[in-house]
Amino acid sequence: MSSRSWFYASEGKQQGPFPEIRLRELIGRGAITADTLVWTEGMANWQRAAEIPGLFPGDLGPPLAPHSAGAVPSVGGHGDGPLSIDFGIWDFVWRSLVLLIGLIFIIPAPWAVIWYIKWLVPCVHVPGRPNLSFVGGAMTIVPWYFGALVLFVGVALTGIQLLNNLMFFVQIALYWLFVKWFVANLASNEQPLGLSFSGSFWAYLGWSVLAVISVITIIGWAWVYVASLRWVCRNIQGTRREVVFIGTGLEFLWRAIVAAIASSFIIPIPWMYRWMSRWLASQTVLAERGAQVNA
Repeated sequence: MSSRSWFYASEGKQQGPFPEIRLRELIGRGAITADTLVWTEGMANWQRAAEIPGLFPGDLGPPLAPHSAGAVPSVGGHGDGPLSIDFGIWDFVWRSLVLLIGLIFIIPAPWAVIWYIKWLVPCVHVPGRPNLSFVGGAMTIVPWYFGALVLFVGVALTGIQLLNNLMFFVQIALYWLFVKWFVANLASNEQPLGLSFSGSFWAYLGWSVLAVISVITIIGWAWVYVASLRWVCRNIQGTRREVVFIGTGLEFLWRAIVAAIASSFIIPIPWMYRWMSRWLASQTVLAERGAQVNA
């Protein structure tokens, strides 16, 4: 019997670690099914339990052997492989409603946002990084948030159009600071990963302006969105692996149209959100820096 420890994903949460004998007990009880995502040290990516040779009863293949120490596995030619995300629909619904209420009442917004992020980030499964988490606190963004509120109210009271236009740049600056802070507070097992975002404010402003302009092209915004995602990924620093987004504008466009049409019926919104999230995660790949990745 292998001495490896295993993790599995259930309702968007990572469970474990469990010794392999315990994992097989969970399989026997039906707690882990063929479609459950599992991971153990040495695996390049989370996989369906049924894809692990020898793990399910009746499978005569040997258990998956971990890669040798120091080896970098390859998945589909993309180095360490794609990310994945999973979460329960009802968990998403009630948490999103709480977040919406917090935003409506304005004052609780920073705490509601951080609470939501701390739930959503662990739903993301990263190759080689079990127990992804977020360690940022609301008090860091409270001064930005309330400072911006005071500024927006003050500008609105003046009625000067030029100042109203300048608030667009203030809003973009706050988004840029949030991205830098978010990346810096990503962690594994509650230990910061030491990541940073190196994209400049002016480049971020340029992408934001381009996104606004692209709306007049009707469909061009999809390509701008994908290109900006690639730029964001390229500027995540602090790891030996490069974060690469390989999705295309056309793929994003048709999915966004389907999601928008389905969401107009209200009830499918959670399913559409999860569907889009899973696609975006699957198109976000970890690769060795300098490796050729085909988009």
